[in-house]
Amino acid sequence: MIAMITGASSGIGRDIARILSEQYGCDLILVARRMDRLKELKAQLPTRVQAISCDLSSEQACRRLYQKVKGKRIDILINNAGFGLFGSFEETSLDRELEMIDTNIRAMHILSKLFLHDFVRRDSGYLLNVASSAAFYPGPLMATYYATKAYVLRLSQAVKEELRRRGSRVSVTALCPGPVRTEFDQVADVRFSVRGLPSRQVAQYAVESMFRQRLTAIPGPLMKAARLAQRAVPDWLVLRISYHMQKRKQG
Repeated sequence: MIAMITGASSGIGRDIARILSEQYGCDLILVARRMDRLKELKAQLPTRVQAISCDLSSEQACRRLYQKVKGKRIDILINNAGFGLFGSFEETSLDRELEMIDTNIRAMHILSKLFLHDFVRRDSGYLLNVASSAAFYPGPLMATYYATKAYVLRLSQAVKEELRRRGSRVSVTALCPGPVRTEFDQVADVRFSVRGLPSRQVAQYAVESMFRQRLTAIPGPLMKAARLAQRAVPDWLVLRISYHMQKRKQG
């Protein structure tokens, strides 16, 4: 099998690459902006690896990426590229937020649609979209990030149902982790109020969930419990709790 992973230079994407290569023997196409890190990872993996430097915040770059690899019969697409930004909505940078929307939403949307055409035509393939536990909640002080992850989750769920109803064997899974020990907090300028799960543990769970064709994958008992509790709490209270939790993250 061949897997393409975006955001593969660090964190969950890097660990998913290692697991797919070392445990499943997958050849890989690794995509990120930092080519030096991709080359470093490539040298550590036992299977064939192609490293591509690409800024996925550009629509044309996403389209060029697909054209570059579409002839390779990719079996797995993992949309992992994304980042966050902390701060009050009125104060955060509009340009940075638009870049976030382009990376977290538009790139995922474009690549999912283009590769799903190929998967559906072959009636096989796995799509793993990395959302977040943030997708389940409103996110004051990280409003745009939370909203982007809600888009990732709901699009993934809707597409999976469309595929199920047509009897397709193509699988779509949304990964919704809570805090993970990666570079995310440095980029977003936050400090998590609970200890994050190891990135390798989350990546292992993500890969296993993808191959088991789960709809929504939530790693860790704490986030599963929080998800269940959230359903019983009114929205106004969720907002207040979310704000105070976010405030504690301030870097």
